[in-house]
This record gives sequence, structure tokens and C-alpha cells, in this order.
Amino acid sequence: MSRPSFVLLGLLLLKCTLLTYGKTNYLMLIKPKVLQKGSRIAAVTLSWGGPGAVPHRYEAGKQQLEDAFGVELVSMEHTMKPAEWIRKHPEARAQDLMTAFKDPDIDGIISTIGGSDSIRLIPFIDLDVIRDNPKVFLGYSDTTVTHFACLKAGIVSFYGPSIMAGFGENGGLFPYMEDSVRKTLFSTERVGKLLPNTDGWTKQILPWEDPKNQSIKRQLQPSLGWNFIQGQGQVNGHLIGGCLEVLEFLKCTPYWPTLAEFENGLLFLETSEEAPSPEYLKRFLRNLAVQGVLERMRGILLGRPGGEQINPEQFSEYDQAVLDILQGEFSLGHLCYISGLDFGHSDPMFVVPQGILAEADFDQKSLSLLESAVS
Repeated sequence: MSRPSFVLLGLLLLKCTLLTYGKTNYLMLIKPKVLQKGSRIAAVTLSWGGPGAVPHRYEAGKQQLEDAFGVELVSMEHTMKPAEWIRKHPEARAQDLMTAFKDPDIDGIISTIGGSDSIRLIPFIDLDVIRDNPKVFLGYSDTTVTHFACLKAGIVSFYGPSIMAGFGENGGLFPYMEDSVRKTLFSTERVGKLLPNTDGWTKQILPWEDPKNQSIKRQLQPSLGWNFIQGQGQVNGHLIGGCLEVLEFLKCTPYWPTLAEFENGLLFLETSEEAPSPEYLKRFLRNLAVQGVLERMRGILLGRPGGEQINPEQFSEYDQAVLDILQGEFSLGHLCYISGLDFGHSDPMFVVPQGILAEADFDQKSLSLLESAVS
């Protein structure tokens, strides 16, 4: 057998391997290669055609990404197509994704923006292409679909900022987000402790269609800290999750994880700017409990609820919804629960590496990543 064949065989075996930490097994995925200054990164439009609809916002994100990290952002063939054309051609969106993974001159891939219909890409995605060409893939919201494609292919992916929402931030990048991207994607060191953002947070919407808004910084609200609500001692698990509404889309598709993939995991969830209610969250978790998913997991990590219309006074209603499931309807007291975390549809956000081993420490009130996220 040739050397390339041995390498491929090794990657395929890793896909099915469990990482043993202590006496517990966790899912082990292939880590993509670390990004560095000079890396060429593909921008892919997988859902809403935002770059074609609001090109100046896309260009702002491109420029701020390149200036901060010294990389080159490369638009794929269909990245900048008109939004209506993008809507009609999911196969072209998937083609750009596959081309980016296969291209040896592309080192990483970032979603331009979310949306609501990347689920339509599933018939056109080749998991073998992703598995054979592991690369950093970054994005959030509707990009959850592609994260679960990466999960099925057996590679680590990264739930975090997109080009237009994140790197395109009004008036420059948030230092908290920039530091997380640098530490998670541009270093092979153990990521270590994740620190709560203390500079303030925002869900304010300044319409992108007005170019004048690009230079106006969004108003920040005081940081609230993280809420360690249920749990004790140290709880370890591999990270798995995404946007609540998109996970609902994924149920019963080929990309929905098996019970083995959920086993011993820490489920990270966040809600979009459409502001699904606490009752919506409760129904979602009730379904996971009946599936037998939650009883196999180690805990739930909830991001700050999305939606500009949801006030901080309402955040506790989401906590109560979770507790209604864990303590009221099901006997799930073994699950730890932390809320108010800085990821998802609230800025600034930290990067969540899908599949990486994390630890929630209820004695120290801390959350850490126990390994590097890239190789």
C-alpha cells in the first residue's frame, strides 16, 4: 500500500475512534491544520446571498479579517452572486464549498453569512471530499448545517464569526472575538480557559443597507457574567451543537448525530435574532430527552438568547425552561447547565470548536478547552 493510502486509512480509522480521557470515552475527530499569516481562506455563501445584496458589508469584513490576521480572503465562483440567484441554486453553493475543500491552495473556509435554507445543500455535499481534505471551517447560525456535515465527515469545525456578521463588525473587530479566533485557529497550543467577556455585549441591529452605519459602533450593555446553574465538581465532555432553530431543521436528516456521537457530549445551544421563545427551547429539549440523547450527555451550555427584542430581564425564563426539562419533566440531574455564555447571536463571541474536549468546573466557575483545536 502506498504512503498516501496509509494516510487515508489512518484518517478513516480516526473517524471511528474514541478518545479516552480518564476512564471515559469521547468522540475523536480529525483536527484541521492551523492557520497562519499568509493563509489563503475561501469565503463561501451557503445560505442567504448577503455579499451580493450588501457588498460593502462583505468588503468591510474581508478587509478587517485580512488586516487583523494577515491572511488573504478569496471569493469563490458564486460568493458574490445576486441574492435571488443564490436562493435558486443550492447546488452552486455546495459546489463552492466542495471546491474550497478540494483546492490545495486554500487553507481554510469561512461562511460569509447565515440565512435559513442551507439545509438544501445536503444532497450536493460529498462527505468524502470534506474527510479527505480537513480544513478549518468557520461560521455560525444557519451554517450549523455545514458544521454537522463536518461532524459526519469526521473533522473538527468551528462555530464562530462569519465574514459579514463578526468580521464585518461596525467600527472594527471586537478584541474579545479577535483574541478567541487567534487563540483557537492560529495556535496549536492547548486553548485552555475561556474567559467571560467583560467589555459589554450587544444585539443591536444597525441596518447594513446604509453604508454610513458601518462606521458607527454598536451600543454595549453591561456584562452579566456566566451562570453556573446546575452541576458540581468538574464535568468533561466533547462539544457538540449549534443554532437551536437549525438543529430543529436537521432532525431526521442524514446529518443528525447518532446516539454514539452525542454520548458524553456537552451540548452547546444558542438562539437566533428571530428570538425563539423559552417554550420553543423547552420543546426542543423535550424531544432530545425522548430520543434518549440527553441522558447520554454530560451537560448543556446555553449562549445569551438572541433577538434584539429580548431584554436581559427575560433571560431567566430560558433558564427556567431548561430546568423544567432537567428537573421537572425528566430525571436529568446528572447534566450540568451553564447559561449566558458569549457565543452565537450576541456580540462579541468566542469560537466553539465542534468535537473538542471541554471541562466545566463548578468549583472554580470556569469553562476550559482541554486540548488544542487545530494540528
